[in-house]
Amino acid sequence: MRKINIMALLSFATALCSCGGNSPKVPAAQDGEYTIDIFATNDIHGRYFDSLYIGNQTKSSLLAVSEYMNGVREELGEDKVVLLDAGDFLQGDNAAYYFNYIDTETEHLYARMAKYMKYDAVVVGNHDIEAGHAVYDRMKKELSMPFLAANAVRDNNGKAYFQEYTILQKNGLKVAVIGFTNPNMKGWLSPEIWSGMTFTDLMECAQGVVDKVIAKENPQVVIVATHSGSGAGDGSSLESQGRDLLYSLKGVDFLICAHDHRPYVEQKDGMVLLNSGSHCRNLSHGKITVTMKDGAVESKSIYGDLVTIDKDKVDTTMREAFRADYEAVKAFTLQEVGRLDMPLSTRDAYIGMSDYMNLIHTIGLSCEPAQLSFAAPLTFNGYVNEGTLIYNDLFTIYPYENQLFVVRMTGRQILKYLEYSYEQWIQTVKPSDKGAHILRIAPRDDPRTGSSGWSFTERSYNFDSMAGAYYTVDITKPYGDRVDITRLADGSEFDPADTYCVAMTSYRASGGGDIMKEGAGIDTDNIDEIVEARYPEIRELIYEYLKNHLDIDGNIASVTSEELSQPAVVGEWKFVPEDLAKPLLENDINLLFPKR
Repeated sequence: MRKINIMALLSFATALCSCGGNSPKVPAAQDGEYTIDIFATNDIHGRYFDSLYIGNQTKSSLLAVSEYMNGVREELGEDKVVLLDAGDFLQGDNAAYYFNYIDTETEHLYARMAKYMKYDAVVVGNHDIEAGHAVYDRMKKELSMPFLAANAVRDNNGKAYFQEYTILQKNGLKVAVIGFTNPNMKGWLSPEIWSGMTFTDLMECAQGVVDKVIAKENPQVVIVATHSGSGAGDGSSLESQGRDLLYSLKGVDFLICAHDHRPYVEQKDGMVLLNSGSHCRNLSHGKITVTMKDGAVESKSIYGDLVTIDKDKVDTTMREAFRADYEAVKAFTLQEVGRLDMPLSTRDAYIGMSDYMNLIHTIGLSCEPAQLSFAAPLTFNGYVNEGTLIYNDLFTIYPYENQLFVVRMTGRQILKYLEYSYEQWIQTVKPSDKGAHILRIAPRDDPRTGSSGWSFTERSYNFDSMAGAYYTVDITKPYGDRVDITRLADGSEFDPADTYCVAMTSYRASGGGDIMKEGAGIDTDNIDEIVEARYPEIRELIYEYLKNHLDIDGNIASVTSEELSQPAVVGEWKFVPEDLAKPLLENDINLLFPKR
């Protein structure tokens, strides 16, 4: 039976009673027919500019969204258009990082761009929280439109930390926009990042907030914008509750979803769910026609679809307005940070040890008191050339703002952790099956990008390998019996009963990917009890390592493959039996990354 936290419910009830939105006096709608078009971005991940800062290649961006919206407003009229963002705009691209952490004096670039583009409201995403209190608290002050997250509740008084909802007047109608963020924060982020608040399950709170807003404001149109994935609709995922809400919410016209980067549209019982995907490639679009009679809504007609954005058609006036910001980010991006004697390829990490993973592991093992390191490839198909490295390359090597934690684990927990990781990564093959797939891949289109071909069935950023020890992974054995750790890199014995200090990301230590909880059996809700040390963001640690990699004359020296693969430091791991694993893995890699 599910346990209910009575105090949490009482705190949330208090939050529901608090003032969480703006309620401008809106004249009562006259009898007649009114139409409003709703547009939404989500998961733009810092795609403010259309340039990659190096070369001439363009990318989808807010500049292209702005150009499209200019045409929409000109055609339909300013008063008939709503523009929203469903979160995750403060992480991903160099520009977001620069204005989050480097230039903290200038008003944040996103705040200025959102104002320029006339967003009506934006929602808090999990990566926006990941940026840290200093960043998202600053955004609360600098955004000229509401910053929404009704389910982020203050611990000290039960009130909403962000604004709960906003009321818009559009084409004579009263439009309520209610925002929710992802409730699974503690599954990804360390507590100090979201200190002072609790994130409530949407299925426990969303209907209550909707009912409160409808009762108080009496809107003719209700939009729920949530940084939650569309999900399966079966209640199985805390981080993807979109379709759960679609099948249960009452009184809502449009449900804007986000987070999972999967473009999706579904209509059910007078409500439309819209998820544009990510990175400004599409816009969610909804159209509603409301017929008013005798001061009340007589009928509604709703429709939803996705609009593909042409990345090459950009708002040139906007581009010039923010030219100085672009140049500042570009200068930061192009600064030299180090040198490599070899290229780094993330695809190499899927079939065994690689220079890319050895670099990440070397950084982890350098953080005292780490004896072992867990890490996964965080860019699906990233590649960095040998030679001079610029700061832009660090976003390929390490795209996220994860801290590095050193955590105490028993040898038995480490074994269970690795077994769980490799179970997501590979499947058991028979020695006689020469055509089997070792990697868990399948021929299917990528719902995030629309591209066809083979892809992993699980998320590759959860494929953790270990460094600091010697071990093998037997592809012919079942889950629970694959991993054999023989000794530590320093030659000492590995004992399942002993305790070891393991370097890992704050995301993983906090429960991301469920490997700690479901694999190792560790209660990540109380992770502080076993954390030995906390270090800065891993990208910053890599930057310091490269910058301080000097020759005898004090000049920046090249990092070599040989120094990253020292057995006495990183140890060694491999898939066995090698004569069976090697050709099958090569075939799988060729399917995942076919030669063009």
